[in-house]
This record gives sequence, structure tokens and C-alpha cells, in this order.
Amino acid sequence: MIIEINKNILSNDLSPYLQQHKDNPVHWQTWSEEALKFAKLNSKPILLSIGYASCHWCHVMAHESFEDNETAEIMNLSFVNIKVDREERPDLDFIFQSSFQLFNQTSGGWPLTMFLDENGVPFMGGTYFPKVSKHGLPSFKEVLKKISSVYKNERENIIKQKDLIIKNLDLKKSSVLNQDLNPILEMSLNNLDQSKGGFRGAPKFPIFNLYETLIYFYNKSKHKKYLDPITLLIKQLCSKGIYDHVEGGISRYTVDENWIVPHFEKMLYDNAQFILLLSKYCKITPESYYKDKLVQTIDFLKKNFVNNEGLLGSAYDADSDGEEGKYYVYTYDEVKDIENIEKYFEIKKEGNWEKKIILIEKKKPNDEIIKKLLKIRSKRSKPFFDDKTQLDLNCLWISSLVAASEILPEKGYLKLAEDFFSKIERKYIKKNIYHSYSQDIAFIEDYAFLINSLNDLFDKTMNFKYKNYARILSQEAIDKFFLNDKNIFQKNTKNNNDVFFKPIDIGDNTIPNGNAIMLINLTRLGMLDQAQKLSDSLNGYLNIYKNHMMTSLRAIDYFNNIKDGKNCNEQGCRIDDENN
Repeated sequence: MIIEINKNILSNDLSPYLQQHKDNPVHWQTWSEEALKFAKLNSKPILLSIGYASCHWCHVMAHESFEDNETAEIMNLSFVNIKVDREERPDLDFIFQSSFQLFNQTSGGWPLTMFLDENGVPFMGGTYFPKVSKHGLPSFKEVLKKISSVYKNERENIIKQKDLIIKNLDLKKSSVLNQDLNPILEMSLNNLDQSKGGFRGAPKFPIFNLYETLIYFYNKSKHKKYLDPITLLIKQLCSKGIYDHVEGGISRYTVDENWIVPHFEKMLYDNAQFILLLSKYCKITPESYYKDKLVQTIDFLKKNFVNNEGLLGSAYDADSDGEEGKYYVYTYDEVKDIENIEKYFEIKKEGNWEKKIILIEKKKPNDEIIKKLLKIRSKRSKPFFDDKTQLDLNCLWISSLVAASEILPEKGYLKLAEDFFSKIERKYIKKNIYHSYSQDIAFIEDYAFLINSLNDLFDKTMNFKYKNYARILSQEAIDKFFLNDKNIFQKNTKNNNDVFFKPIDIGDNTIPNGNAIMLINLTRLGMLDQAQKLSDSLNGYLNIYKNHMMTSLRAIDYFNNIKDGKNCNEQGCRIDDENN
């Protein structure tokens, strides 16, 4: 294949994010063998830009820089420019976010802007760069010129850094095979905001992997110190501005510490995990207020996230008509005449964000008020919907429906879960397991969450078809991903790695970690010899990386209890059995 390096080729790509950049004057390429070969043959550095379709700051940088002819001219002259949808290639995002953290000693984000040598090895990086210098950040054009100059003058030294970079990116591991997990859990509890929920300060993220682990240890011990932080978080998520009180569902995070001002994008992975945690919480505290939020959020996803395949898409943008939050907020004049609205929501003439009103709930409003608010909203342009199907997230959705069916059996959520699984079965299991668009690309998370959903369906229905599928797919995952020399699953398939080193991911991120979920899966299926190897390996990483591995914490504990013959499941243990 001859690569068209002197033009933007994104119009041929299916990704909604890449489609957003198809008209940029930048000569964008996709991550491909051809683009990487071209860089190597021409001794050209690579500018790698990673983002996703609903990313607000990705849009800002695109409008400021990628649509600017002067900036594009510098990029086209000096770099091979590659654009990546992080949801389509989470392995690339993981590797280059890790590289960013190594270089900058701080967490990354999106847009991710990395500079790679001609062999695809990173040597410098940032996130958002403004068009003109501000807030202590250099202008993007200054960065481009500086990096281009440095590469020309220091090319050989930069290329020689590869082994050192790989050594520093390679995860460290101790020889510990087992350890007391409680101190790690206590450390995480101590980092929580005791009055507002989440971690201290702003921004506020729901960090579902941590709260899933806390609910597991509460179910196991019945200690209130595990339940109280969950209660606080659930209360904040359901009543404050992060929740959409009109249509349901939560936003990605809030920019303030009071959970009031959301970053308005709505992600499938957040909402599926919200349903999952809320269902487990309602099993402990069956309050009707929280059940109503559960129903509203499931209804929101059913109505708004289903794509043309009949599966769920990925996300809704934060912006509409070029303005963040415009679809969701209200003016005082719009709502002042709605009778008694101030009894149910905090309504102030001056608003609570940029002279607008983000709805904060005092108590559950009646249906008439919601209808009036919805009517106002219905006249607005809806945010852009990224309809991309991701296998792992659709399987997480199935698991969340199974959990919700335990709380609300009359709602038909179990049947809905089985109906969605039938679509997964037809598209993937009977043909080929793959993540999103490319049928050649799958990740351990796709297998992990698919197997997890099969285990959930089996436990609820006792239909052995699900368990048989789970066993077959577990062995397939071992064959395709498991590194026998390290006793860990690689993030991408062993025989299809197009990156400069083998990515091993042991930390939680926007979804629970794939290795940790696989340990739970193998344990549930009774594949204890394989689970033992993985548990020992995760223990070695846990001793070093601790707070990044909350799902591994409960996975290891669950495996240890099953190995010891205790009466446990993946949600916890019987207290009398645990205390024996």
C-alpha cells in the first residue's frame, strides 16, 4: 500500500473522532504500519495526537490549532502526523499516557500530544497546548518549532534513549506472593473526602473501582467504615449537578469539589458503572429514591445510547452549538414560572454557574415539573453522539442490567440483558471477538468483561450455555494474551503488537482493570491453577502500585477466600464463614 502522506486521509476512517478531523489542513494519518514505515524511511519524527469524540479540550485544541493553516503548515513540514481515537485503541492510549507520566511526573489527559522518534518511541509530550502562550503554557507553534529543531540536532541521541525508556516504562514487581490487604484499603479510605465524597479537592470523579471494592469489603465484614463513604458518594451523585435530573445519567466528573458543575460529557462506561454500584447499594439500602434514579438512568441509556447495530454507543459530547453544557443548563427566566420548582431544585436568579442554573435537587420533583423542563430542553440541539460500539463496555452494560434485575425484578432487566447478549453472541462469539471497528484488534478487557457478563448471566439464570461460553473464552484469552514468563495478561494480543514494547496494564482506569477482572472470572469458573498464577503476579505488582489497583484488591481477596474453601462470591462472603 502506498501511503498518501501529503494529504489528510481520515475521511476513510469509521471513527467519529477521526471524522471530526477529516477536514483539518493537517495531513493526518492513522496509526498504521505504512505511516510508521514512512517516518522511519524519511527519518521524520511523529506527532501523535490522541483524543475522543466527546472530549471538550480536544475540540478546543482542534479549533485553535488543527484548523489553523499556519500551524498545519509547520506540522506537515516537520512531522508525520498521526491521529488516534483512544477508545478505538486503548492500548496506544495506555502506553503513551504512561510515557507522558514518565516524562512529566504528573497524570496525563486528553488531548494527549506526544512526540515520537522515527521508530515510534516517545521522547517528549504534553496534553493541551494553546494557540498563543497563556497560563504558563507555551503556544503550540512554539512547541512544534522547538521539537523539530531539537530532533534535527539531537536525533541520534534521542533514538538511543529507547532502551532506557522501555526500562522505565516496564512495571516493577516485588517477590511478594501474598500480603495483608487491609492496610492498602485503609490507606485508600484515609484519602477520601469525609464530608463531600470522592477524593479530596477538585475535580471530583466518582472513582467507581474504589467504591466497588469498598462495597465488596462491606458485604464481607459489615463494617460501617466501608459503607459510609459509599452512602455519601451515592447521595452526592444522585442529588447534585453531576446527575441529569431531567433525563437521567451522570456526567464524567465535576470541576468543583461540591459535585455541582459537571464537565457535561456523558460516557457509557461511567453510567454502566453507576448502575452497577447503585444496584449493589440498593441491595443493602433499598430506598425508593435511589431505585428511581436507577430506573431513570437505565431508561436514559435505553433511549439515547442505542446505535444502529442495536448495541450501545460510547458517549455524548459536553458541547452543543459550540458551547459547553448548553443543552443541560437553564436560565432563571426559563424556569421561574414553573410552579413550585424552587421546592424541588435550588433556583437562584443569579444562577450557580456562569449566570445559568445547573439543577441541584432538594427532593424528588413530580412528573409535571420534569415534563416542563424537558419541553424547554427539547427545543435545543442535542450534543453529538459517538455511536461507536465497544465490546467491553456493552458487556459492562449487560452486567449492570443483571445487577439491577436483582433489585427491580419486575422491570424486565434480566430479559433485556439476555436480549443484548444475543446481539453480542451473533456479532462476536459466533464470528470473532474484537473491540470496536477493526476485526483484527481485541484487548484483554473485551474478553474480561465478556466473560464477566457470561458469569453474571449464568449465576442469575443457571443456563449452562453461558458458563460453557465463559470457559471457552477464558481459555482463548489465556492463549491470546497470557505471558507465561510474567504470569500476567498483556493488554493487546501477543501476536498483533504494533507498538515498541509489550503493554502490561495492572491499574484501574475509566473501567476496572482487565487483569483483575480476569482473576475474578477464573476464580468464579473454578480455574484455580491459572487463577493462582495470576493472583501471585498481581500481588507482586500490588505491593508497589497499591492505590492504583483497587479492583485487584478485591479480586485477590476473593480468590484467597475461595481457595480457602470459604462461602464467598465475587460480591463478598458470608460473615459467619469469614469469621471461622
